Amino acid sequence: MTSSLSPADLAGFIDHTLLKPEASREQILNLCSEADKYGFASVCVTPVWVSTAAAALKDSKSKTCTVIGFPLGATTTATKVFEATKAADDGADELDMVINIAAARAGDRSRLVEDIRAVAEVAHAKDKLLKVIIETCLLDHDAKVLACEASVEAGADFVKTSTGFNGPGATVEDVALMRATVGPDLGVKASGGVRSREDALAMIEAGATRIGASSGIAIVEGGTSSASY
Repeated sequence: MTSSLSPADLAGFIDHTLLKPEASREQILNLCSEADKYGFASVCVTPVWVSTAAAALKDSKSKTCTVIGFPLGATTTATKVFEATKAADDGADELDMVINIAAARAGDRSRLVEDIRAVAEVAHAKDKLLKVIIETCLLDHDAKVLACEASVEAGADFVKTSTGFNGPGATVEDVALMRATVGPDLGVKASGGVRSREDALAMIEAGATRIGASSGIAIVEGGTSSASY
Protein backbone atom coordinates (compact mmCIF):
# COMPACT_ATOMS: atom_id res chain seq x y z
CA MET A 1 0.00 0.00 0.00
CA THR A 2 1.20 3.51 -0.80
CA SER A 3 0.53 4.70 2.76
CA SER A 4 3.43 2.52 3.93
CA LEU A 5 5.98 4.24 1.68
CA SER A 6 8.96 5.46 3.67
CA PRO A 7 10.24 9.02 3.20
CA ALA A 8 13.19 7.62 1.24
CA ASP A 9 10.91 5.57 -1.01
CA LEU A 10 8.65 8.55 -1.60
CA ALA A 11 11.63 10.77 -2.43
CA GLY A 12 12.46 8.42 -5.27
CA PHE A 13 9.23 9.43 -7.01
CA ILE A 14 9.92 13.17 -6.94
CA ASP A 15 11.30 15.51 -9.57
CA HIS A 16 12.42 18.39 -7.32
CA THR A 17 11.35 21.38 -9.37
CA LEU A 18 12.24 25.04 -9.79
CA LEU A 19 11.04 26.55 -13.07
CA LYS A 20 10.46 30.17 -12.08
CA PRO A 21 12.05 32.49 -14.65
CA GLU A 22 13.68 34.55 -11.90
CA ALA A 23 15.43 31.57 -10.27
CA SER A 24 19.04 32.39 -9.37
CA ARG A 25 22.17 30.29 -9.60
CA GLU A 26 22.23 30.04 -5.83
CA GLN A 27 18.67 28.71 -5.79
CA ILE A 28 19.50 26.13 -8.46
CA LEU A 29 22.55 24.95 -6.55
CA ASN A 30 20.47 24.70 -3.38
CA LEU A 31 17.85 22.69 -5.29
CA CYS A 32 20.56 20.27 -6.38
CA SER A 33 21.94 19.99 -2.86
CA GLU A 34 18.47 19.19 -1.52
CA ALA A 35 17.91 16.59 -4.25
CA ASP A 36 21.14 14.83 -3.39
CA LYS A 37 20.44 14.99 0.35
CA TYR A 38 16.91 13.59 0.13
CA GLY A 39 17.44 11.21 -2.79
CA PHE A 40 14.96 12.81 -5.19
CA ALA A 41 14.68 11.23 -8.63
CA SER A 42 15.77 14.42 -10.34
CA VAL A 43 15.86 18.16 -10.29
CA CYS A 44 13.74 19.84 -12.96
CA VAL A 45 15.09 23.20 -14.12
CA THR A 46 14.76 25.49 -17.12
CA PRO A 47 17.20 24.90 -19.99
CA VAL A 48 19.43 27.82 -19.03
CA TRP A 49 20.36 25.99 -15.80
CA VAL A 50 20.92 22.48 -17.21
CA SER A 51 24.70 22.64 -17.36
CA THR A 52 24.84 24.11 -13.84
CA ALA A 53 22.58 21.40 -12.42
CA ALA A 54 24.33 18.59 -14.29
CA ALA A 55 27.70 19.71 -12.92
CA ALA A 56 26.33 19.99 -9.39
CA LEU A 57 24.82 16.49 -9.59
CA LYS A 58 27.67 14.71 -11.38
CA ASP A 59 28.38 12.51 -8.33
CA SER A 60 24.73 12.17 -7.27
CA LYS A 61 22.10 9.56 -8.04
CA SER A 62 19.64 12.39 -8.74
CA LYS A 63 19.22 13.15 -12.44
CA THR A 64 18.99 16.45 -14.29
CA CYS A 65 15.63 17.11 -15.94
CA THR A 66 14.62 20.08 -18.08
CA VAL A 67 11.65 21.35 -20.07
CA ILE A 68 11.16 21.65 -23.83
CA GLY A 69 8.66 23.94 -25.58
CA PHE A 70 7.77 25.23 -22.14
CA PRO A 71 5.26 26.34 -20.94
CA LEU A 72 2.98 26.75 -23.97
CA GLY A 73 4.01 23.97 -26.35
CA ALA A 74 3.44 26.42 -29.18
CA THR A 75 6.92 26.42 -30.68
CA THR A 76 7.59 24.52 -33.90
CA THR A 77 8.71 20.92 -33.93
CA ALA A 78 12.09 22.00 -35.31
CA THR A 79 12.51 24.38 -32.37
CA LYS A 80 11.65 21.64 -29.89
CA VAL A 81 14.16 19.32 -31.57
CA PHE A 82 16.86 22.00 -31.29
CA GLU A 83 16.00 22.61 -27.62
CA ALA A 84 16.08 18.89 -26.87
CA THR A 85 19.41 18.41 -28.63
CA LYS A 86 21.00 21.35 -26.81
CA ALA A 87 19.61 20.27 -23.43
CA ALA A 88 20.88 16.72 -23.88
CA ASP A 89 24.30 17.98 -24.91
CA ASP A 90 24.35 20.27 -21.85
CA GLY A 91 23.82 17.29 -19.56
CA ALA A 92 20.07 16.77 -19.18
CA ASP A 93 19.10 13.17 -18.46
CA GLU A 94 15.34 13.68 -18.85
CA LEU A 95 13.31 15.97 -21.12
CA ASP A 96 9.78 17.13 -20.27
CA MET A 97 8.19 18.34 -23.53
CA VAL A 98 4.93 20.27 -23.88
CA ILE A 99 2.71 18.99 -26.69
CA ASN A 100 1.10 21.04 -29.43
CA ILE A 101 -2.00 21.78 -27.37
CA ALA A 102 -3.94 23.23 -30.29
CA ALA A 103 -3.44 19.99 -32.21
CA ALA A 104 -4.78 17.96 -29.30
CA ARG A 105 -7.85 20.17 -28.99
CA ALA A 106 -8.43 19.89 -32.74
CA GLY A 107 -8.18 16.10 -32.65
CA ASP A 108 -5.17 16.14 -34.99
CA ARG A 109 -3.51 12.86 -34.06
CA SER A 110 -0.95 12.81 -36.88
CA ARG A 111 0.33 16.29 -35.99
CA LEU A 112 0.67 15.31 -32.33
CA VAL A 113 2.53 12.10 -33.15
CA GLU A 114 4.89 13.88 -35.54
CA ASP A 115 5.75 16.55 -32.97
CA ILE A 116 6.35 14.07 -30.13
CA ARG A 117 8.19 11.51 -32.24
CA ALA A 118 10.71 14.05 -33.48
CA VAL A 119 11.72 14.88 -29.91
CA ALA A 120 11.57 11.24 -28.81
CA GLU A 121 14.03 10.30 -31.54
CA VAL A 122 16.50 12.91 -30.32
CA ALA A 123 16.05 11.88 -26.70
CA HIS A 124 16.51 8.18 -27.33
CA ALA A 125 19.45 8.65 -29.70
CA LYS A 126 21.18 10.38 -26.79
CA ASP A 127 19.96 7.83 -24.20
CA LYS A 128 17.59 10.27 -22.47
CA LEU A 129 14.03 9.89 -21.15
CA LEU A 130 11.16 11.81 -22.72
CA LYS A 131 8.15 12.89 -20.67
CA VAL A 132 5.27 14.41 -22.62
CA ILE A 133 3.28 17.16 -20.90
CA ILE A 134 -0.30 17.08 -22.17
CA GLU A 135 -1.55 20.06 -20.08
CA THR A 136 -4.72 18.42 -18.81
CA CYS A 137 -6.34 21.67 -17.65
CA LEU A 138 -6.68 22.79 -21.28
CA LEU A 139 -8.07 19.51 -22.66
CA ASP A 140 -11.40 17.72 -22.46
CA HIS A 141 -11.66 13.98 -21.83
CA ASP A 142 -11.30 12.94 -25.48
CA ALA A 143 -8.33 15.23 -26.07
CA LYS A 144 -6.57 13.87 -22.97
CA VAL A 145 -7.02 10.34 -24.27
CA LEU A 146 -5.82 11.36 -27.72
CA ALA A 147 -2.71 13.06 -26.34
CA CYS A 148 -1.85 9.98 -24.28
CA GLU A 149 -2.40 7.63 -27.21
CA ALA A 150 -0.26 9.83 -29.46
CA SER A 151 2.50 9.80 -26.84
CA VAL A 152 2.49 6.01 -26.78
CA GLU A 153 2.52 5.82 -30.58
CA ALA A 154 5.35 8.33 -30.82
CA GLY A 155 7.59 6.45 -28.41
CA ALA A 156 7.49 8.62 -25.30
CA ASP A 157 8.63 7.20 -21.97
CA PHE A 158 6.14 9.11 -19.77
CA VAL A 159 3.04 11.20 -20.01
CA LYS A 160 2.78 14.14 -17.63
CA THR A 161 -0.28 16.06 -16.50
CA SER A 162 0.75 19.70 -16.38
CA THR A 163 3.26 22.50 -16.63
CA GLY A 164 1.87 24.16 -13.51
CA PHE A 165 1.83 27.46 -15.41
CA ASN A 166 -1.42 27.36 -17.42
CA GLY A 167 -4.03 26.66 -14.77
CA PRO A 168 -4.91 23.86 -12.37
CA GLY A 169 -2.40 21.05 -12.12
CA ALA A 170 -2.69 17.33 -11.50
CA THR A 171 -5.87 15.65 -10.34
CA VAL A 172 -6.36 12.08 -9.21
CA GLU A 173 -8.99 11.64 -11.92
CA ASP A 174 -6.64 12.74 -14.69
CA VAL A 175 -3.81 10.57 -13.43
CA ALA A 176 -6.14 7.56 -13.36
CA LEU A 177 -7.35 8.32 -16.89
CA MET A 178 -3.81 8.67 -18.18
CA ARG A 179 -2.74 5.40 -16.54
CA ALA A 180 -5.76 3.60 -18.00
CA THR A 181 -4.97 4.99 -21.44
CA VAL A 182 -1.23 4.33 -21.63
CA GLY A 183 -1.32 0.97 -19.86
CA PRO A 184 1.20 -0.42 -17.36
CA ASP A 185 4.44 0.11 -19.25
CA LEU A 186 4.61 3.89 -19.70
CA GLY A 187 5.41 6.24 -16.84
CA VAL A 188 2.82 8.74 -15.61
CA LYS A 189 3.98 11.97 -13.97
CA ALA A 190 1.60 13.99 -11.80
CA SER A 191 2.69 17.60 -11.74
CA GLY A 192 1.25 20.87 -10.50
CA GLY A 193 -0.37 21.41 -7.12
CA VAL A 194 1.12 18.36 -5.38
CA ARG A 195 2.19 19.90 -2.07
CA SER A 196 1.84 17.29 0.68
CA ARG A 197 2.55 13.65 1.42
CA GLU A 198 -1.19 12.98 1.19
CA ASP A 199 -1.36 14.62 -2.25
CA ALA A 200 1.58 12.58 -3.48
CA LEU A 201 0.27 9.28 -2.14
CA ALA A 202 -3.11 9.89 -3.76
CA MET A 203 -1.43 10.44 -7.12
CA ILE A 204 0.70 7.32 -6.75
CA GLU A 205 -2.37 5.31 -5.78
CA ALA A 206 -4.06 6.56 -8.98
CA GLY A 207 -1.14 5.36 -11.10
CA ALA A 208 1.59 8.01 -11.01
CA THR A 209 5.17 6.77 -11.10
CA ARG A 210 6.72 10.22 -10.83
CA ILE A 211 5.70 13.41 -9.01
CA GLY A 212 6.74 16.85 -10.18
CA ALA A 213 6.78 19.25 -7.25
CA SER A 214 8.47 22.31 -5.85
CA SER A 215 7.41 21.05 -2.40
CA GLY A 216 9.49 17.88 -2.36
CA ILE A 217 10.91 18.41 1.11
CA ALA A 218 7.48 19.04 2.65
CA ILE A 219 6.17 15.95 0.87
CA VAL A 220 8.82 13.58 2.21
CA GLU A 221 8.77 15.14 5.68
CA GLY A 222 4.99 14.85 5.90
CA GLY A 223 4.17 18.54 5.88
CA THR A 224 2.42 20.87 3.45
CA SER A 225 3.96 23.63 1.38
CA SER A 226 2.49 26.61 -0.46
CA ALA A 227 5.47 26.71 -2.82
CA SER A 228 4.89 26.91 -6.56
CA TYR A 229 7.10 26.36 -9.57
